[in-house]
Amino acid sequence: MRFIDINQIKEGMIVGRKVIGQSGQLLLNHGAKIERSYIEKIRKLGYMGIYIEDELSNGIEVVDVIDDTLRHKTVSSIKSFYQKAEEGRGLKQKDMANISFLVNEMLDKILADKNILVNMMDLKIFDDYTFSHSVNVGVLSMSLGAFMNIGRDSLYQLGLASVMHDLGKVFIPKEILNKPGKLTDTEFTVMKTHSEKGYEHLIHSLGFPENISIAVLDHHERYDGSGYPNKKAGKDISRLGGIIALTDVFDALTSDRPYRKALTPSEATEYVMGGCNTQFAEKTVKAFLNKIAPYPVGTLVKLSNGMIGIVMENYSDCCLRPKVRIIQHGTERVAPYEMDLKHAPELLMITITESYNSFIE
Repeated sequence: MRFIDINQIKEGMIVGRKVIGQSGQLLLNHGAKIERSYIEKIRKLGYMGIYIEDELSNGIEVVDVIDDTLRHKTVSSIKSFYQKAEEGRGLKQKDMANISFLVNEMLDKILADKNILVNMMDLKIFDDYTFSHSVNVGVLSMSLGAFMNIGRDSLYQLGLASVMHDLGKVFIPKEILNKPGKLTDTEFTVMKTHSEKGYEHLIHSLGFPENISIAVLDHHERYDGSGYPNKKAGKDISRLGGIIALTDVFDALTSDRPYRKALTPSEATEYVMGGCNTQFAEKTVKAFLNKIAPYPVGTLVKLSNGMIGIVMENYSDCCLRPKVRIIQHGTERVAPYEMDLKHAPELLMITITESYNSFIE
């Protein structure tokens, strides 16, 4: 299977992975044929794209970090939690217990195979931004933390802080939060209070532990001291908060927003690498480069020699050099064959120059 952009979906394509609606209902099953009437419905749901199956991608499998059912349950629970906090309704013990259970379930999935790289196309298929963003940051953060050998109890705390990191945004005026264009200086000053508001609500109203609440407070701090709200730098930033700071930025960059299109995972990876020891601690960046695939499986890529192929497999110790199924030389289609950029010494000078989700007939 391979991933294609929402604007590239065509009638007659075969669905490679089931498409789920916002209420958890099955919209399109694996193997379904796309009809014209489906395309606009998928677009309106906010999907960035879908997986398809065709001869070019036959046999290419994408391994999930968390499955669609768990993802939907967690998004729905976080949405309910945030809405109750915004409306001032009393959050009950069962609300917190449900979030806790789902974070633990996600963590169990992540720890079951620490060698799996996070494929952002898995996480970005559909976007109910505030709430799916919180789940994405949770998965990314716990995956990084596991690679950094953080203990399970701390990983759970990291996951809980991650899914709650934007809780303070429910207290920001909607006209600022949902503004499609650039914020004014005054508006941005208001927006920057969300990490403090989230911290205060978690620790004072909900009784969250200090280390989880501090991680929420610190998620916009930067390693060089240029962040907010307290301009912390280096080791003054909490360990959990520093991890969330990186994953929050990466997921935001790879998300479609009203004021800009999403970056590709490889473009966002370049941004993270450029922020090493300025925005983010070097140790966290190194963990990121070992856990997040800049060229997710199923992604179409162009090589420096002009060849085009589909990513088949990624390597955690060599994330920029995956195994690729070559399907085209320049503008000429060829019989598909494999090219392993990591294990073939003669390919050392060949690099990936571009990734995209266009459809190739």
